[in-house]
This record gives sequence, structure tokens and C-alpha cells, in this order.
Amino acid sequence: METFTRDGLTFDVRDAGPADGPAVVCLHGFPQDARSFDLVVPGLVAAGFRVLAPDQRGYSPRARPPGRPAYVLRELVGDVEALLDAAGVARAHVVGHDWGGAVGWAFASRRRERTASLTVLSTAHPEAMLRALTRSTQALRSAYVGGFQLPWLPERLLLARRGAGLRRALVRGGLPAHLAAHDVDRMREPGALTAALGWYRAIPLGRAFTAGVVHVPTVLVTGERDPFFAPASVEGTRRLVRGPYEHRALPAGHWLPETRPDDVVRAVLAAARAADAQPVDTAAPGLAGGEGAGRWPVDDGPVREDAGPTIEPWANVDPGRPGPNL
Repeated sequence: METFTRDGLTFDVRDAGPADGPAVVCLHGFPQDARSFDLVVPGLVAAGFRVLAPDQRGYSPRARPPGRPAYVLRELVGDVEALLDAAGVARAHVVGHDWGGAVGWAFASRRRERTASLTVLSTAHPEAMLRALTRSTQALRSAYVGGFQLPWLPERLLLARRGAGLRRALVRGGLPAHLAAHDVDRMREPGALTAALGWYRAIPLGRAFTAGVVHVPTVLVTGERDPFFAPASVEGTRRLVRGPYEHRALPAGHWLPETRPDDVVRAVLAAARAADAQPVDTAAPGLAGGEGAGRWPVDDGPVREDAGPTIEPWANVDPGRPGPNL
């Protein structure tokens, strides 16, 4: 398949590997597209997997709806489910990097019955990040998110001089220059950067950046030199996974699919093996008030532009004792 549709939007998708193989969905982050997984896909295909890598909402040229509510996490999760439906896939191994990791955490917790395993790259659990904001350096590391809330100014600064600001930020962060050039070219398309920033601008809209407890086998891979996530956020993530869990720390930065593809492949295979060792169970024990087997309770009502921030009081999460101020 090359495209799929949802609610009048058309998403581009790369589909590689045997059509009857177990499916892996690879979700990219900001400001990238499915090409960020180009070095990962061959290893997964060689292992017998079918790999689906979409250009997500805001990144596919025909899937750039206007307005912040269009980019809340509920919609991003719905896009992944629509991809699985279009591909004829009941359950998939989900892999996410950066913002794609946030979508992965949400999808695995809200759509457990459709998630075989979860591999997250360079992204702590969103709830762990929220808790770490007041007890670690996470607020400082996430300060740029506040700047992205401003209208039009981030676009002007990042795209000035043919995207020199965005290119410089990506390269300084460790992304190879030729890949940064590709990402900048994509963001210079009309409306592309505004749509991509819509993910950040949707964060204040109530439940837009929350995910629940994950019960499927999970591997978290982080770079020891990643500037965006405090150790407290990464450590807090383990308390939000009830299934088999492994954290792999690499001597690397943020851009793991491009710079450490073999390690990413090994992590995905480890998560898949853990899933194979477990019986298929689509129930969701411990989730009170759920909307169905395997789904975290979620408000599917319309999102208002003026909605205030909401942090879910995850009743079945043991927050543990606050860690050191890392």
C-alpha cells in the first residue's frame, strides 16, 4: 500500500516486507517523515516483518488539517488505528521515535488489543515527563515547547534564510547534515512546519498529551547524550509499564533510527520475542471505567480551542518516591 485515508485526509505510507509477515509500524518524530527509518527497515524486513512507515498527520501533504484540535493525541492514535485497518492488520509491533514515541505510548495503552509490543526511541512516557517537570531538569529541557506555542514566530525564525535556523538546530543535535537537509526541505513546503508544530500547540488542549499504563512488552531505547529528556523522566517511565520492560541506554544522542539503526532493530526484535513468549491477552486488568478491552479511558468528545490543561490522576499507577533532582 502507498496511502491510506481517514476522515477525508490522505496519508502517505511506505510498505515493505512480506505482506503476510507480522507487522511493524514505525512512527517518526519532529520534524521528520518515514524516511527517518530507512536504515532500520532492511533489518526488520530481513527478519521477516512487514514494515509500515507512515508520514504522519501534518507531514503528509494531503493530511494537514488546520487548527490545534486536529493534532491532539487522540487524533494521532486514531490515525495509527486507521493505518492498521487499511493494511488488514489486527495487531502490530509499534515503534516510535520522538513524537512518534509519544504516539506509541498512547496507542499501546489505549489500544492494547491492537499492540503486540512497543519499542520507544528517545521518548520517555508522557506521564513520567509531566511528573518530572517539577522535580528535575525536565522543565528546562522542554522549554522550547513553550516557544512553539507562539503563533507564526517559530515558523519565521526556523525557516528564515531557506531554513538555516532549523538546519543548524538539527545538525548541532547530531543529525547527519544530508538528512537534516531533507527534513528542512520538507518543512519548507507550504503549511508543513505549521502543521508539524500543531502537535506541540495541541499539548494544552486537555488530554492532548497523556497516555496510560502500558501492559504489552516494551523496550525503551535512549541516548545518554540526548538533551531533551531528564534521567528522572526515563527512570519514571518504568513505573508506567506493567508488562515485560527493558531500558537500553546507548552512548548516543537523540536521532537513534539514523545513527544507531542496528541497535534499533535489535530492540524491536527483543520486544517481539517477548511478545511471542506471552499468551495473546486483549483484556486490560486494572483499568477502571474503560471503554472496552484493552482501551485506556479516553474522552472522545470534541476538543475546544480554549480547553485548559488536564493531567490524568492515573489511579492504578504507583508513583513511587520522588527521585533525586537529576
